[in-house]
Amino acid sequence: MKLQFYVARKFLWITVGLFATFAIFMILLDMVEQMRQFDAAELSFGGALLLSSLSVPETLYLILPLIVMLSTLALFLSLARTSELVVIRAAGRSAIRAIIAPVMAAFMIGVLGVVIMNPIVAATKHAYEQRAAEFSGKGGSTFSVSREGLWLRQGDADGQTVIHAERANHDGSELYNVTFVTFGPDEDGNSTAQRRADAKSAALELTGWNLTDVKVWWLEEENPESGAVLHDTLYIPSNLTQEQIRDSFGSPSSVPIWDLPAFIEDLDNAGFSARTHRVWFQMELALPFFIASMVLIGAGFTMRHTRFGRTGLMVLLALLMGFGAFFIRNFAQILGQNGDIPVMLAAWAPPAIAFLMSLGLLLHTEDG
Repeated sequence: MKLQFYVARKFLWITVGLFATFAIFMILLDMVEQMRQFDAAELSFGGALLLSSLSVPETLYLILPLIVMLSTLALFLSLARTSELVVIRAAGRSAIRAIIAPVMAAFMIGVLGVVIMNPIVAATKHAYEQRAAEFSGKGGSTFSVSREGLWLRQGDADGQTVIHAERANHDGSELYNVTFVTFGPDEDGNSTAQRRADAKSAALELTGWNLTDVKVWWLEEENPESGAVLHDTLYIPSNLTQEQIRDSFGSPSSVPIWDLPAFIEDLDNAGFSARTHRVWFQMELALPFFIASMVLIGAGFTMRHTRFGRTGLMVLLALLMGFGAFFIRNFAQILGQNGDIPVMLAAWAPPAIAFLMSLGLLLHTEDG
């Protein structure tokens, strides 16, 4: 157990060091990008550092498997260079027993990443979008989903319109049991509700909404019901597009893992497709296993003494296989989101394939 703890502690320290190095390097690069994206005269150094600190955690979380693989390479190269690996093998430790500690440590890193870092990334990403919207002068999100249905907001120079619908079709281009409440300035310049329109359905066209079976109330009147008007159809101008509505969902990474099942249920109840979020949720659950498989990939090529030579070639092959597994995982995610393969296959096949291939290579080269 002392030997296992020693290897695990060394692996964790290397991982923490690499993670901190990547974080500092990426923050510096992202600061340059933030200064280029926004007006450098209005964005101070502190503002750029804040935006970068909020933006970088998402990227670090995405490349966490690669950081773990690089830590594995550094660990076993260090053990081989100091002949500690020779001592471990001479003591009767097989390759499988020797890598138990770093594999379990990597698995725990994956668990902590999903449980702790995932919500942190969701929070920082949301904060970054708000800060970026303030610096760019653009409005916030125009879309939200709740258990009561979905809400949209559209605006122009004359005022704002809040839209609520019980459900929608898969792309948000048609709403059902929908309410439009229009706000505008009153005589004192304050924003107040002016009109309400309830419709059976509303279809989004190029320049506005086409409502059917509509009842309109003018809310500024003393008795709005007495002045209510029925329409077979009614056209309300809008600057929203289908692309804006779809993009308003945001990426699944902006939703904490703890809230994701409820968010998926809300999307289903609202009539939208939650396949992208389902794929992301399953891939998050499979992340600890994928990170553990990256340790096996690194160990399969570098768990050898340096006197055997070809160390550079082995490191290169490990990097190629690790990046290949990372690419296959991302490719499977895209296929799953597009509906080309089942959700469970897209999420769990890449870590299973990477684990079995690297384990087979390790057994063949070390214990075969």
